Amino acid sequence: MTATYAAVDTTAAPIPLGRLVRVEMRKLVDTRAGFWLIASMGLIAVLVMVIMLIIASVSSPTSGDANIGFADFFGLMNTPTGFLLPVMAILLVTSEWSQRGALATFTMEPRRERVVIAKLITSLVAALAAVAVALIVGAVGNVIAGLILDDPAGSWSMPISFLTGATLLQIAGLLLGFGFAALFLNTPAAIVAYFILPSAIGLVLELIPALKEHDIALWISPNSSGALMSETWPDSTQWSQFLVSHLIWIGIPMVFGIRRIMRAEVK
Repeated sequence: MTATYAAVDTTAAPIPLGRLVRVEMRKLVDTRAGFWLIASMGLIAVLVMVIMLIIASVSSPTSGDANIGFADFFGLMNTPTGFLLPVMAILLVTSEWSQRGALATFTMEPRRERVVIAKLITSLVAALAAVAVALIVGAVGNVIAGLILDDPAGSWSMPISFLTGATLLQIAGLLLGFGFAALFLNTPAAIVAYFILPSAIGLVLELIPALKEHDIALWISPNSSGALMSETWPDSTQWSQFLVSHLIWIGIPMVFGIRRIMRAEVK
């Protein structure tokens, strides 16, 4: 018995990367799950803004002022998107394998690495778009706060370090979800791994006295990134801890996951 393999025609012009990215962008919103995830992020952002304004207006008469500003709106609106964006990246990778879309995708573009790159670019664009939405909705909320509340409400001061840290955390979380999705190629397994494994490992590290004493968890757990969401730039040690922990949690799943995508049998 002889095996027949479909060879990739390397002489044919590849599909432009920009077109692949546009296709992946369309996949992000064309499915019901993707559409409702995006809609949920927008609705939650507006809901957070309304709740913050209500709480500030209620507490203002008793406290004398409402110290709520642009940085507060932006920071809180990044929390729900930080949970939902990685799920979008997971669906972008795994939905094709669970719904047999990979067969059509890799038939039209057999160079799998180009499809992976397009998905990565799409995921990064989605992360930056989420930060932009948080900035826009936060600006609207801050304008309303400045109109209905007394000073210092409505302050526009926000350190660039705060914005940079929030953006990096969104991108890191999304890449972590992407890595687990590529590793498992299964939506439930990737979602469970994303939400459970980092927290479980971080908890175990905190419970071991020897590791806790030497702050080993800060170098391993991806959840120890609070220094990036501050009004000052992290110091060299905090940057090193962030880079090392995320290199472990993003790099390992990403390398083995992309290797699996390149070699997995398409059914």
